[in-house]
Amino acid sequence: MQGKSILLVVGGGIAAYKACELVRLIRKAGGTVRCVLTKGGAQFVTPMTLAALSEQPVHTSLWDLKDEVEMGHIQLSRQVDLVVVCPATADLLAKMAAGIADDLATTLLLATDKQVLAAPAMNVRMWQHEATMRNVARLRADGVTVLEPDEGDMACGEFGPGRLPEPSAILAAIEAQLRSAGPLAGRHVLVTAGPTHEPIDPVRVIANRSSGKQGFAIAGALAELGARVTLVAGPVSLPTPAGVKRVDVETARQMADAAERALPADAALLVAAVADWGVDAAPSKLKKTAGPPALRWTENPDILAMLGTHRQRPGLLIGFAAETDDVVANAQEKLHRKGCDWIVANDVSGGVMGGERNRVHLVSRDGVQSWDDAPKAEVAQRLAARIAATLGDKN
Repeated sequence: MQGKSILLVVGGGIAAYKACELVRLIRKAGGTVRCVLTKGGAQFVTPMTLAALSEQPVHTSLWDLKDEVEMGHIQLSRQVDLVVVCPATADLLAKMAAGIADDLATTLLLATDKQVLAAPAMNVRMWQHEATMRNVARLRADGVTVLEPDEGDMACGEFGPGRLPEPSAILAAIEAQLRSAGPLAGRHVLVTAGPTHEPIDPVRVIANRSSGKQGFAIAGALAELGARVTLVAGPVSLPTPAGVKRVDVETARQMADAAERALPADAALLVAAVADWGVDAAPSKLKKTAGPPALRWTENPDILAMLGTHRQRPGLLIGFAAETDDVVANAQEKLHRKGCDWIVANDVSGGVMGGERNRVHLVSRDGVQSWDDAPKAEVAQRLAARIAATLGDKN
């Protein structure tokens, strides 16, 4: 949702008050909202309320001289990523299906070249009427996404399907719709993130300082562009990015197995800080009185190298190199040794691990690009955009 623009058409029904909460949720998720309030919608919520929540002007009339001198209804319908109708009344659905354009809302719905999502809300008998079912079928055949209404008590006192879905559910549908239209739609991307923990005994582990923040940000940025993302996560407490399938693991061997099970993938980004070595874990807690334990070390699987020679090798294989010295030189050596396409290298001698910012060097066989220091979310978005462009070139 980050950076996406939504045009919200508020129809005339009692459920219009929930559109206010939807505006708040969209903005909280990082999107912007422009509102179009129908004459009926204005009977339930005011332009001032929607303007305050969206921090944008609210549009109500097709005959606004200031807006229409520049064909405002055309611009409104085209300068967004998605048009959402909430609530979509029986009247609005009928006009949309018939192509009627007799006010600002219906005119821009006819003029838009963007995807449209409608969240119906009406009396149960109106929803189940043959005319409404016919209109919904027509709209879906035309490519409009019409959500199924919830079932429950109505404001009119009846019970059944026709309630507006909760704003959180509508937000989830909006995010899914945006992903389906992104440049990575139809692509599967594997991401590993976080540390691994290698047990010494049932209490102690060998670990590292990786927070998982950069890997999780990358997974979220890829999902925003429409990718189907499988995120194999080491032991971190970060929330799962929207639209991402998360697989939790603890050890390097578990991460390697999960990564292999996620194949095939169009791209794989091995962001995780995987422990190079594990030990033969003791079955019970080692006692201090026994003195320093003699640990028997075992080499962990090299996930990047494994994927580089796998029969289902991802089309774009990207490794990460956390270095403290000779960052670019070590990354270039790793690129050739591991058989991957890119290495994203960074200097972790400071506070990068666990911090909010990162400065990376993108190393490929074409050379080195050094990016400026930036928030990890910005690094993720820039990398995701580059991946989208590269996979697009391979079509």
